[in-house]
Amino acid sequence: MYKHTHRIAWFALALALVVIVFGAFVRLSDAGLSCPDWPTCYGRATWPTQEAHFAHAEQNFARPVESHKAWREQVHRHLAALLGVGVLALALLAARRRRFGIATILGASLMVAVAIPLYMQGQHVAASVLAALAEVLLLLAAWRWSNQDLSRVATLLLAVIIFQALLGMWTVTWLLKPVVVMAHLLGGLATFSLLAFLAWRATPDAPLVHSDAPRLRGLLGIGLVLLVVQIALGGWTSANYAALACGTDFPTCLGQWWPAADWREGFVLWRGIGVDYEGGVLDGEARVAIQMAHRLMAVVVFGHLLAVALRLWRTTGLRHWGVTLGVLLIAQVALGISNVHFGLPLAVAVAHNAGAVLLLFVLVTLLTRLRVPS
Repeated sequence: MYKHTHRIAWFALALALVVIVFGAFVRLSDAGLSCPDWPTCYGRATWPTQEAHFAHAEQNFARPVESHKAWREQVHRHLAALLGVGVLALALLAARRRRFGIATILGASLMVAVAIPLYMQGQHVAASVLAALAEVLLLLAAWRWSNQDLSRVATLLLAVIIFQALLGMWTVTWLLKPVVVMAHLLGGLATFSLLAFLAWRATPDAPLVHSDAPRLRGLLGIGLVLLVVQIALGGWTSANYAALACGTDFPTCLGQWWPAADWREGFVLWRGIGVDYEGGVLDGEARVAIQMAHRLMAVVVFGHLLAVALRLWRTTGLRHWGVTLGVLLIAQVALGISNVHFGLPLAVAVAHNAGAVLLLFVLVTLLTRLRVPS
């Protein structure tokens, strides 16, 4: 690997954290539809700030301008674009020794670059075909290449971030459809996880050699799966505006331990296109079902990860990782309870999202670094 790859990867990882947390801020401050078009904002690369911009927006867009929200959405897009450039650089570095590696990465990127203006001109079919071809090209390359030089994971990472951009577009054009919002969150976390894996693999002397590595990796793998499910439920809760479905009651919900809940309606993933989901469309009982599912899964995740943290704390050489995981876990639970008790304060809700990312980082780090003695 290129000697500076790990530095670029760590920078991209830090930027991915910023993008995810800032994206949570955008979503939780109800700014997700503050720019009704994509990738521009009311036809501008920035956002409307002057009277002439407002007049143009009123003539050409049905949604009124909210500048105090629009800047959040567009800054988030620019940060995501910068992250995309970093991922492209990593893919080019990793693929440079592969036959046609540079041509493959640049060819796929060019297709995406051409697809964006086509989409802006209303040629949606042509833009979609180009984006799909780019994704297929990258996935085939990732499947064909090995990961000895990290070309596979870097190419897969580029494919993921391109699809993540498409999810960002659909989030706007499909009016905050919950399944797309949830997928966009998971896509951001997949990007973050792949970057963490790549950063550690590219960092010299990163492996943690331990005789108990196989058993620990098994426990950590189960924890990772449980955490991803819980994050998905959290995204579904947020996308359906169900965070306060139980009012400010905890651990009860609406004054009951098991309130009336519509589980079937609460977990319908697809409701067609054209519905504006801003503010949510579900009734109270469906939202209660979503909130209860998130709480119940939180108990499962907490129990398992607490056991993992205790196991790490008792393992020689890994005690500090056990303490880190335990502190993050307890803090995350406290933030979740505070969200309910204090009526979803923006700062606490954003911190809750950041806590999930940090827990994910610890699990991916340990899974990547733990090795059996040779």
